[in-house]
Amino acid sequence: MEERAYYAALKKEMKAAARSLGIDKIGIASADPFITLKQRLISHRELGYESGFEEPDLDKRTNPALLFDKPQSIIAIAIAYPSKLQQPPKSEPGARRGILSRSAWGEDYHKVLRNRLGRLESWLSERVPGFRAESMVDTGALSDRAVAERAGLGWSAKNCSILSEDLGSWIYLGEMITNLPFEPDELVTDGCGECTKCIDACPTDALVGPGQLNSSRCISFITQTKGFVEDGYMRKIGNRLYGCDTCQTVCPVNRGKNWTHQPELQPDHELVKPLLTPLLTIGNKEFQRLYASSSSAWRGKKPIQRNAVIALGNFKDRGAVPDLIQVLRQDVRPVMRGTAAWSLGRIGGAEAEKAIRQALLQEADDDARRYMEQALLSIADGADTVPR
Repeated sequence: MEERAYYAALKKEMKAAARSLGIDKIGIASADPFITLKQRLISHRELGYESGFEEPDLDKRTNPALLFDKPQSIIAIAIAYPSKLQQPPKSEPGARRGILSRSAWGEDYHKVLRNRLGRLESWLSERVPGFRAESMVDTGALSDRAVAERAGLGWSAKNCSILSEDLGSWIYLGEMITNLPFEPDELVTDGCGECTKCIDACPTDALVGPGQLNSSRCISFITQTKGFVEDGYMRKIGNRLYGCDTCQTVCPVNRGKNWTHQPELQPDHELVKPLLTPLLTIGNKEFQRLYASSSSAWRGKKPIQRNAVIALGNFKDRGAVPDLIQVLRQDVRPVMRGTAAWSLGRIGGAEAEKAIRQALLQEADDDARRYMEQALLSIADGADTVPR
């Protein structure tokens, strides 16, 4: 059999075997440089829209040949994950709950996708002598979404996700650069049309245009930072502990789509919608026991704890005042003390005001003091005031 026919048959066989390998979709992209993407990334950087979590070398992000010797094709994979909780625990006065984004439900997707890519590598190694590959998931240099789009797994949506007509955007993406001369798959036609629901619904206007995201304004990014958060963004965070799904939940293509067939990705309700007050004082050992297997733990417990404090302030639940006062008085981290003051300012009341005044007398950190002073103004005015 001639080489072209052999690899066409192998490609067909590989796609047919996808489900048995735990993969929902496979596509093939050429290994040519991503020239258009590079220009977009340069503009993105110049506008200050990067998150800081990306690979800094734009050449590596856009040229597979810098990552792999003589690449012939890139295999892109997609794995679908759940979008709904069945009978989730209720968030009630005195027992308020936060929420993790769907991408952090179940086992860490990095581990799951590496497992699936490993299975695919083994499958190909059994069939092709001399097979070579370099697999990557999310933290690799290449843009998962750019590869997936080129491989025909879906189109690049206005919310910057890859949208698959059958799976929606509830998919994890990974890729494998190979020395196999597979023919690329065809691009998928853009299905967004005139719809702008994702852009219109973004809580912080982080979607500055179709397919263009200002990461510094994105709640998903903000929830993963470790420092102080501006007042306006804290209000928009709501009860989100990690990530944000708004631009995906409003998407018409995602309507009714919920994937429950990947066992490792199914959520533990108490972990993905946890009670907030226990998080305020959770120790490192307990945090690791509960969350080490989740992708939400990659930044440690501090962002999630800070976001829990923010959520309690946004709920304005007076039952949380004693717990927030404990953080204000005892936490060694200025970010936590200042954020606790902000939340107490949102809730208000004499008890909250007294505690903030006492804490202010002892506070040495300038940023924490600023948040405490602004919280007192907020209580005094009986209105919401933005820290300057």
